[in-house]
Formats: sequence, C-alpha cells, structure tokens
Amino acid sequence: MLPHKTLRIAAPALLVLTLSACGGGGDDKPDADAKKSSPKATQAKPASGGELDTGESATGKVKEGDAEITYDITAQKVDIGSEAEAQKLVQDPADAKGMVLAVAHVQFTHKAGPALTESPDANDSTTIWADGQKGALLIGASDDSPGCEDPIDIESWKSGESHVLCESYLIPSKTKSVEVRWSEENGEPFIWKFPK
Repeated sequence: MLPHKTLRIAAPALLVLTLSACGGGGDDKPDADAKKSSPKATQAKPASGGELDTGESATGKVKEGDAEITYDITAQKVDIGSEAEAQKLVQDPADAKGMVLAVAHVQFTHKAGPALTESPDANDSTTIWADGQKGALLIGASDDSPGCEDPIDIESWKSGESHVLCESYLIPSKTKSVEVRWSEENGEPFIWKFPK
C-alpha cells in the first residue's frame, strides 16, 4: 500500500472535498472460526487504533526523514467557527455555504528517537470527521489560531518536548458529532469524539 498522503490546498482557494467510505467485506468463515477457537483473539487490543476518551493519549510511530520517532498523541479540542468565517476562507463564498471551519488541536510529545532537525510530519495523518464523513481539508486556516504552532517554526524537537499542531477542515454546519482521527502509516485510526 502506498503511504498515506492528503491533498492539501492553501486558503483562500477552496479545497477538494474528500469523502471516505469504508468498504466492508463479507463474512470470512476461516477468520470467524479462528476467533472462536482462540478466546484471547477476541479480547486482544489492536496494535494501533480504536476509540479514546477526551484527554486520553495514544502512542504511535512516524517516519521523520530517515528516523522513526515515537510520539504520545492527544487530541485536545476542536474549535468550531461560523459559516460566515468559513466563507471568508475560500475564493468563492458559495463553495462554503452550509459549512463551518473546524480546527483540531493535537498535542504531540516526542517520546523516543533522535531529535528532529526538520519540520515534523507527525500531524500529516490528522483528520476531522463530521457525523461519520471526512471533512474537507483547508490549508493555512489554522496557522494563526491561538494555541496552534506552525510545524515550519519548529527548528528542533527533542525527546520529552511537546508541541500542539493543528489541522483545519470545513464540515457541515449542522454536524452533531465531530471526531479527530490520527493513524500511523497503514494503521487503524485512533479516534477522539467531541460534541459540537
């Protein structure tokens, strides 16, 4: 599988809506039989991914340049803006009709691996989902948000240090439930849910 990369378009140009659908396969009897024969298989916690409580952190690894870095990751909050604010962030305000800006604040703590000397990629797999649908990524909208750090400004990141990195998405204004998702490359997502 190719590495996960997200198409990003800088504000104020409108982004590309990226909706994801999960395809489910049919029942696979050999796997079902294997789970029945091994009771521990149903109780085992997945190596990565799963739902987390607000404030709960996940541990994940990210390839940063030539090194692998282990991070503790915590989705702290999601700031939701107004429809009028969202329309100011795109070239054609009609493209953001019925949408609001959602900014996810995610804290990354460097736990293991060498110090970073270049901009980190840790936040590249952070996404925002609204009522089960992936929002539309908007680049540059969170750069000046209070509490958000610009990865380009992080000149050195040593073990034990934490930084709050943000991602901005447009989501429908009538959204009831917002999720922040983060995953390792080819891993299952960790999911933090936030009421809107």
